[in-house]
Amino acid sequence: MVPDAAGEGHSFGRASRYIGDRVTEALERIDPKSVGRAVEILNRAPQIFVYGAGRSGIIGRAFAMRLVQAGLRAYVIGESVTPIVRHGDAVFILSGQGESYSSIQTANIVRREGAELVVLTGRPSSKLAHAATLLLVLEFAEDAQRPIVAPLGTLFESASLRLTDALIAELLRARGETEESMRRRHAIMV
Repeated sequence: MVPDAAGEGHSFGRASRYIGDRVTEALERIDPKSVGRAVEILNRAPQIFVYGAGRSGIIGRAFAMRLVQAGLRAYVIGESVTPIVRHGDAVFILSGQGESYSSIQTANIVRREGAELVVLTGRPSSKLAHAATLLLVLEFAEDAQRPIVAPLGTLFESASLRLTDALIAELLRARGETEESMRRRHAIMV
């Protein structure tokens, strides 16, 4: 084991429990009405666009894949085959700090085009949060353990994956979809 600043060793189990507990607490603070509104926005949009920079972008790509498998038309902003965002579309941006230049620029374009903007962030006072049609917030209080067992954006990214997967479950229910119907849309039939 590697000692931390206090001379104590930490382990995989400690980090796993810490991350799991903190993520669960953050998700339990999400307003169910906001989840319902997100499902409405995504379900009625002709096209859904997902954006995130860095690791948030990786989570966003996983979300976009599941949206397609759920029978929705979804794209990842920045890909060469992504069409233009139009009025009535939905854009889902993930950004832990809500201050990245690329996310704010994307939000400005989305608003100019008249698309709905769902923002998932850890900072409700950020520039990106202020641009949102619908804001989903995953906040984490700072403590001494976080930098040791969940460095940088680990908590936000882990919670974002769980939140977007849970949104997929809600969309499946709302659309009458099943795992079997998703499987038929899977890139590689499984």
